[in-house]
Order: sequence, then structure tokens, then C-alpha cells
Amino acid sequence: MIINFDSIAPKSVMNFKGGKKEVVLSIYEDDANKILRGVLSPGASIGMHTHEADSEIMYIISGKGKLINGDSDTPENAAPGTCHYCPKGCSHSLINDGETELVFFAVIPGRK
Repeated sequence: MIINFDSIAPKSVMNFKGGKKEVVLSIYEDDANKILRGVLSPGASIGMHTHEADSEIMYIISGKGKLINGDSDTPENAAPGTCHYCPKGCSHSLINDGETELVFFAVIPGRK
């Protein structure tokens, strides 16, 4: 199965999960997974949130930012080619602190 994110209508969400500014999401979802491409403009963020019933795998395509894990006070660099894993029960946040859009791919498996 091919998922073409360019053919999925993007959805704009302001202050996603309590973050700043706008995130633009192109989402494919079925009974088992949520698969998405997200775009954060400079200064935008996804707020700290907990994956109580699922996990998330996030791959940075372009841009740069910071990932904050709920169990660490030290932000980690998010750059093209890096992959972040947030296990079930953990919290995380993504911040675009760069000067260009931060584009990422994410999979949230185990959705029921």
C-alpha cells in the first residue's frame, strides 16, 4: 500500500496539544495505526503530551528543532535523519527552533 501525503488534504491545527502556533498535518488513519506528515513553522511547537494508550515514532525529514522527553530535562536535537521514539506511558514535545519549516513523519501504532 502506498500512502501519498501530497494527495491527502492537510489539516491546520493551532496550539496542538498546548503547543505554540500552527502545525499542518496530513493524516492517514485506520483501525490499527495513525500515519502522518507534519509541518511546524519556525517558532511553532507540539505541546508536552503523554501517550497513555499508544506509542509514537517520529522521523525528522527536514528542518531542525528540539525534542523534549518527559523523563529528561535536557532537550535533544532533532535534525534530518534522526528518529525519536516515545514509548507507551511516556511524554514528549517537539519544538521548531530553526529558521525554516520542520517537516516530520510519524507513526502512532496500536490504535483501536
